[in-house]
Amino acid sequence: MNSKRPVNLDLSSIHFPLPALTSIAHRITGVILFVGLIFGFWALDASLSSPQGFDAVSDALAHNVLAKLVAWGLLSALGFHFVAGVKHLLMDAGMGVDLEGGTRKAQITVVISAVLVILAGVWVW
Repeated sequence: MNSKRPVNLDLSSIHFPLPALTSIAHRITGVILFVGLIFGFWALDASLSSPQGFDAVSDALAHNVLAKLVAWGLLSALGFHFVAGVKHLLMDAGMGVDLEGGTRKAQITVVISAVLVILAGVWVW
């Protein structure tokens, strides 16, 4: 056995590079979108069930802060997930698989996603 092996791994001391963080965030936003489908399908079902249901969903999205926050969060997750998905498709095509290209694409992903999050916030609020 190598005596220099770490016994307890200190996770706070590990610094992931930006491409790894965007890849992890891509997976997290996928889970958020999967769970968010519950709210999306509920709103779709309620809004299509009757005119009163449509008014209830419309009123909730217009006046309820929690509903606006959920909508903004889902739109933000969708925006990031889409941009990061395009980044992964480009990597699958062999573009930017080296260290510099991966870091550059991760930076572009963060910038475009931040713009989409801001635009989603302006649209929802």
